Amino acid sequence: GRNCSFLQEMDVIQNQDEACYCYVQNRTVRLQYVWSTLQVEVKSTEMFRFEPLSEASNCRNSETVFEFAACAVQIFWKPQTSRETSISIKEYGEDICFKIQPFSKTKPYTVSVKREMLDGKLLFLFVAGILLFHFASSLSRSTKVFYLSGIILGVLALLVFVLLTFKRFIPRHSTFWILMSGCWMSSLYFMYYFKENVQWLWSEHRYYLLGYFLAVGITSFAICYQHGPLTTELSINLFTWMLQLTAFVLIYCGVTIPQVAYAVIAVSLCSKGLGYPLGAAWHRVRKMKNHFKPKKLVFKFLTEEEYREQGETETIRALEELRSLCRNSDFPSWLAITRLQSPRRFAAFVLGSPHISPAEAKAHDEEYGIGSSFLEEQLFETRAESEQDVSANSIYEEEEEEEDNEMHKQIPFPYATELL
Repeated sequence: GRNCSFLQEMDVIQNQDEACYCYVQNRTVRLQYVWSTLQVEVKSTEMFRFEPLSEASNCRNSETVFEFAACAVQIFWKPQTSRETSISIKEYGEDICFKIQPFSKTKPYTVSVKREMLDGKLLFLFVAGILLFHFASSLSRSTKVFYLSGIILGVLALLVFVLLTFKRFIPRHSTFWILMSGCWMSSLYFMYYFKENVQWLWSEHRYYLLGYFLAVGITSFAICYQHGPLTTELSINLFTWMLQLTAFVLIYCGVTIPQVAYAVIAVSLCSKGLGYPLGAAWHRVRKMKNHFKPKKLVFKFLTEEEYREQGETETIRALEELRSLCRNSDFPSWLAITRLQSPRRFAAFVLGSPHISPAEAKAHDEEYGIGSSFLEEQLFETRAESEQDVSANSIYEEEEEEEDNEMHKQIPFPYATELL
């Protein structure tokens, strides 16, 4: 029954008199507006009174407890006064009506409606809700997340935090849950009202808000620190469920279309339920992949002693394989004998004799063993090369000293001292 002007997108209205304005939501669902909001700004050079109007004229017609509480508070709450204010209208929400009462009718005020296609706050809430839901299990075991959650709970839901702190002093569980329900209802309405009037509260009562946040935040942290982090598996699971429930609230508040929020929540629940079988299947695939994957070769460097032992072992094994091959009936023995210089020695080797004679072993030791001529030649050659390098360096240094002395002789004494 109000005589209000209806606002539309991109409207810019100037007026000097007291007037009522309403924005009626468009009920046609469009997915491009899923993170879109409308901003209604009221500006003036003089002070004016901004009064939000409830859609229901009678509080008894309220359908929910939140609507009744909002209607009751608006009766006693004084309208705010300022030179500039703004309202963020959520797409597909409820209709918004407000009244402007200018103190001076000589200066006009301006009412403008602008659309923001991508609201950063909505997108942040949506993404934060999805990440919080999927990482709730790991975050619930973090000590930092526990303390941060305690501080946030104390600031936003002070009554709930106080009730949880003094839970042990309440004898009956039924009494505790009744009080908890009332505290949660009061805290939810406080959060709703704070969200709707955060800009006005910050501009008019900034220091009170900062004092409240600082005092309650420090007290909440001290109580959580005294209590200590969660240790039992039951408390960790309860904390996980609380984080997931908070994630659903963030997802719902992060989009303008409720149907989209319900669909995202349902998909998140299904993905969480399918996480265990998918994880088991992926683990099985990885095990099969590692089974069929060729093993990577690992190289090991041998010491001198290991190298000598391995050489002797492999030589003995190779000689035994050669003997067994020659003893085989398929081996062309007559063809091999015609090509050998010492058939008798080869026959003795096949029957088990050593592959080298004692004279050959003695000659090898004299040539390459300790005290052999080969080793002495190597040592003397290395020593001679080092002596030649030292003599060459000394000759080069002597030549440089002679050149420096000749240069000092050629340059007069004063100039020589300057160069030095």
